[in-house]
Amino acid sequence: MPILRWAPQWREPGTVRADLLAGLTNAIVVLPQGFAFATIAGMPVQYGLYAAMVPCLVAALFGSSRLMVTGPANAISLTTLALLAPLAEPGSARYVELAITLAFLVGIVQLALGLARAGRFVDIVPHSVIVGFTAGAAVLIAVAQLGPFLGIELPRGLSVVATFQGLLQRLADLQPLALVSGLITVLTIIVWKPWNRRLPAVLMGVIVGSAAAALLQHLWPQAAPLRVVPPLPAVVPPLSWPDLSWGTLALLPGPVAVMTLLALTEALAIARAVALKSHDVFDDSQEFRAQGLANITGSFFSAFPTSGSFNRSGVNLVSGARTPLAAASAALFLVALLLIVGPLATLLPYCVVAGLLFMVAWGLIDRPEIARLWQQEPAERIPLVATFIATLTLSLEWAILIGLLSAWITRRLERQGP
Repeated sequence: MPILRWAPQWREPGTVRADLLAGLTNAIVVLPQGFAFATIAGMPVQYGLYAAMVPCLVAALFGSSRLMVTGPANAISLTTLALLAPLAEPGSARYVELAITLAFLVGIVQLALGLARAGRFVDIVPHSVIVGFTAGAAVLIAVAQLGPFLGIELPRGLSVVATFQGLLQRLADLQPLALVSGLITVLTIIVWKPWNRRLPAVLMGVIVGSAAAALLQHLWPQAAPLRVVPPLPAVVPPLSWPDLSWGTLALLPGPVAVMTLLALTEALAIARAVALKSHDVFDDSQEFRAQGLANITGSFFSAFPTSGSFNRSGVNLVSGARTPLAAASAALFLVALLLIVGPLATLLPYCVVAGLLFMVAWGLIDRPEIARLWQQEPAERIPLVATFIATLTLSLEWAILIGLLSAWITRRLERQGP
């Protein structure tokens, strides 16, 4: 179990405390996200939380990435809906069964690739592609939170351009209380950063932002109420079983291939980005195996396909997490929150979560490294920009492929000379 490599670090002062606080923050953040990802995936809302529990724990135990968090993610959720909606009615029992089976089969393929040491083939991903991908994903995270931050409801899954168009069309619906509460959350995180080791700034931001939102609504009762996280089901993930009948298996070869490509591309890109930000190294093939085990195990605990999560991995970085204990404890804290304080989740406004994720997105953009690449390595400019633009306009797996192609063409032309 790779997590044992980090055991000696737990004896260092403050490590366990930092990891546990980061895990608690991550569990709080995933509460509203879980509902959103489940809705995007066409699943009943509680399944988004199920996908954030067991897969997160298993990937933390067996993964090579020290700080990446595995669970439901935007691209994975959208792809789940796109692949399975033609096969069954979203939200139906049959649809849920297909999603769980898809997770199991994807996990089998991922594990097989990991055992075959296929991860070594991704070492060709240039540094500039990872930096551009990370910056683009950070912008996507921030743009997706503009609606909640302003108190404006928009359909999920909109492109960057469509999001701004929707905001301009509905600007009259802006909720001042949401905007003020979100800004207070952002300012609290910025001001609290010098004391981040004692209590994560992002957790303090959630606490202060939620309290400010409650106070503002009390002082201005005539204002429209803020959207908050709905009541949570106080349940642990029910046991499930993938449908391995021939009729079901015959439907899924295409979806399994597409989902495996997307899940591994996204997970490895995120793991590399997190490793770069934390000055860490990781084993690609081990991460293949961990993602496979996470999806296989998760399919027996009502999880749909999962992969690395940019949002939650970013929270880990910003919160000062040091080892995989942070991700493992996040899964356990989430169970505890659902069982013990689930009703209190309704005190958490979406605008506060949006403010938190703005800071996460800002922290993911490696501005010094972008400047260094641009000034000192001119050959990396085209892959950097191409990957960034493709991440904003295309699917994440295509963004990586375009980045690789642009890097290959640029380097080939450079070798040929004038």
